Amino acid sequence: MKIIIGGALGRMGREVAEAAKAAGITVAAGVDVIYRGEPMNFPMATDYDRVSECADVMIDFSRADGLPDLLSFCVTKQMPCVVCATGHNDVEVQMIAEASGVIPIFRSANMSLGVNVMEQLVAMAAKALGEVYDIEIVKKHHRMKMDSPSGTAFMLYESVRKAMEIQATPAFGRYGRRSIRQKGDVGLHAVRGGTMTGEHEVSFLGEGEQLILTHRAENRALFAQGALRAAKFLTGKPAGLYSMRDLVTEMLQ
Repeated sequence: MKIIIGGALGRMGREVAEAAKAAGITVAAGVDVIYRGEPMNFPMATDYDRVSECADVMIDFSRADGLPDLLSFCVTKQMPCVVCATGHNDVEVQMIAEASGVIPIFRSANMSLGVNVMEQLVAMAAKALGEVYDIEIVKKHHRMKMDSPSGTAFMLYESVRKAMEIQATPAFGRYGRRSIRQKGDVGLHAVRGGTMTGEHEVSFLGEGEQLILTHRAENRALFAQGALRAAKFLTGKPAGLYSMRDLVTEMLQ
């Protein structure tokens, strides 16, 4: 399998390149706006218009604002795409959905298998406990993380909302004297600092007991491995929008 890496010079782009090398997967090219001609182990370009190499799948760990150029390139090349960047707004999410009518696209707010298993556990707990337990989501990440709360925190929130089948209201932190918890609130809190890879905690807080589900990412390599699994999963798939839940379901069959 050959891949192209979007955001190849970022932390995760470099992790994907290392993981691909270890797995015997060829990096046909990398794309990054900050490339300045330094020697690399594969061809590099500063934008997609300059990429002439062919590949089986695009893996994108760049920024959300680069989405239009990314999708244009992949649709033109009829190249499956794994979208790993987070922080997309509603318009960009719609762009992904429209492009998935032409090419297979894999999109997940988190490429960790463990986090996506956690999402299913959160949905189960929310369905059983959400009516009478308070739910709080806390995300911790390194100081350089841009979007807040993270895409994974929103993914977990959506899992809660859908499982409860009611209009849960996100509460983005609390401040002031009138910050008493409102019925139906789901707290969303972001902690940023240091170099920690990432931690997600979903708490179900009841009368006299607490159920707390926690996922800790100990290094970034696990996200690179997940992205490569997603790329292999997309190979041969028809146009459509896929997620880590589809990958996990296929693994369990």
